[in-house]
Amino acid sequence: METQVVDYIVVGAGSAGCVIAHRLVKAGHSVLLLEAGPTDASKFVKMPATFVRVIGTERSWVYETVPQPHANGRKMYVPQGRMNGGGSSLNAMIYIRGAAADYDAWADAGCDDWAWKDVLPAFKRAESNMRFSGEMHGTDGPLRVSDTKYRHPLSLAFLKAAQEAGLPYNDDFNSGTQEGVGFYQTTTIDGTRGSTAATYLAAVLGDPKLTVVNGAHVLRVTIESGNATGVEYRRNDGGTVKALANREVVLSAGALASPKLLQVSGIGPGELLRELGIPVHCDLPGVGENFQDHLEIIAHGRCKEPISLLGQDKGLAALKHGVQWELFKTGLLTSNVVESGGFVDTAGTGRPDVQFHVLPVLVGDVDRPMPEVHGISIDPCFLRPKSRGRVRAVSANAMDPVHFDGGFLSEQEDVDTLVRGLKLARRIMRMPSLRKVVAEEIYPGPQEHMPDSELEQFVRQYAKTVYHPVGTCRIGNDPMAVVDSKLRVRGVGRLRVCDASVMPTICSGNTNAPTIMIAERGAEFMLGC
Repeated sequence: METQVVDYIVVGAGSAGCVIAHRLVKAGHSVLLLEAGPTDASKFVKMPATFVRVIGTERSWVYETVPQPHANGRKMYVPQGRMNGGGSSLNAMIYIRGAAADYDAWADAGCDDWAWKDVLPAFKRAESNMRFSGEMHGTDGPLRVSDTKYRHPLSLAFLKAAQEAGLPYNDDFNSGTQEGVGFYQTTTIDGTRGSTAATYLAAVLGDPKLTVVNGAHVLRVTIESGNATGVEYRRNDGGTVKALANREVVLSAGALASPKLLQVSGIGPGELLRELGIPVHCDLPGVGENFQDHLEIIAHGRCKEPISLLGQDKGLAALKHGVQWELFKTGLLTSNVVESGGFVDTAGTGRPDVQFHVLPVLVGDVDRPMPEVHGISIDPCFLRPKSRGRVRAVSANAMDPVHFDGGFLSEQEDVDTLVRGLKLARRIMRMPSLRKVVAEEIYPGPQEHMPDSELEQFVRQYAKTVYHPVGTCRIGNDPMAVVDSKLRVRGVGRLRVCDASVMPTICSGNTNAPTIMIAERGAEFMLGC
């Protein structure tokens, strides 16, 4: 068996892994970065507007839940990045940090040094904002944050209609005040996607201290005398490699893969591991528990005129957009598609509980195609779900899919929040600025007043995830915590988890920026800064 020896092994070259590799290499350490998927060298990855073309290809994982009893027995789907940059190479590029209260709640729950005052410096260190600076924003970090170069007329119509419905306009959702509607800033660079692969990783790719292996399927973490010593991985050609870490092993494979890798390595619920015939190195009952995700429900409207994105990826229209992007990096293909949205307090608690994502086209789900008509999708999602799920290995073989139960909509409060968000979305669709361009509401239906019972049934039948899985290796100091406040796996030396799985509760908004922040802090802990 081939053997490699480095200072650090980082498993997963996603949003977090690229950040960690960058910081460790810049500090002078040798790093082996392992990624199961290919590189991000695809035009559909680089063009912001074409990310949907990548879902379902070799550059994505599409995780499937078991049937969800509270979602009418449906299976639900969570696509994740499977390439350099991970989710940051597949997502809609929205830059949202969440609310200060999210992180203060982490600290109150026993996550020492994870309050807002602790995480804000890491957000700023990562960020290079094109427009904002000062107390809340950074301007010198690797991650480029910018305004979209293109704004679709349906995105503008939504913002006007939302203000007509009484919602305030917000120019910066990361200013400390989330409430209101506006245009999202994005992780884009001059009309191209600015993933962590295109920023953090690209800056160190030529450094001899960094080795990146694509097509590397990690089989297990090797453990001796209670310490992680390295990993074993399989290459695409079938060869197996043993890699040794002189310092640490870092798992950054995401909230659906990191817990499985811990479990097949003998770290997890002891009873489960014994059932699977896996030697127990550390009985950690919380590994794979506490799964959370944002769910959304979509109100669809049919346009009066052919003004949506439908058909813009075909024929002469596609040729025109492609040439414009190639030559000038301007036009429709520079759009992140989800250009506008906002945050709303639908429960009257004084804190937003719903986020809107608005798309100038009809969108369904992995298993739910939309009719071929021009339209708009207004997507309210809940921000702080009460439902919890779990992720469990099904065998000792890391190549086998996980048993994934999202626990979606198991708490009535989650359903009620989506119903409130759906009612607001329908009201916004009937405001003057959208009435000018929308002929009728297609789903849930054209009738203006629908009973909450019908809207609840619509939610249970059609709610989908926003692809923000977190929580399965959470920070804490209680028996169900998996990592401590420095992201070290409890009970195992020289092993950390550093990705969205460590979030004790999901942040109020898109999870990519918080994941990058977590990686910045993880590197800081490793380097003893």
